Amino acid sequence: MSALLFTAQRLTAFVLALAVAIHLATILYAVHGGLTAGDILARTHGNIAFLMFYGLFVIAVAIHAPIGLRNVLREWTPWRGRSLDLALALFAVALLALGLRAVFAVFTA
Repeated sequence: MSALLFTAQRLTAFVLALAVAIHLATILYAVHGGLTAGDILARTHGNIAFLMFYGLFVIAVAIHAPIGLRNVLREWTPWRGRSLDLALALFAVALLALGLRAVFAVFTA
């Protein structure tokens, strides 16, 4: 793995560790507080902090997951080269597009 991919995966792992902890704490707060889906959507509608946090979460996932999957595929299969890199770049774009679509849908709901 190149130094750039190694660094990108480690930095996004750090971001994801924090984001997952905050996300789980938020879920526990919502469940313990008895919030309904409607209550949650009302709180996230137009909330810039929500947009920024989950946008960063999605970007980190879209970088982190394909790098990890690339490593697994290179270890477990004979797949190498540009076709692997292209397939995982497309996977990253799909994760980014679908994740940001979901974030914007909740933000504008």
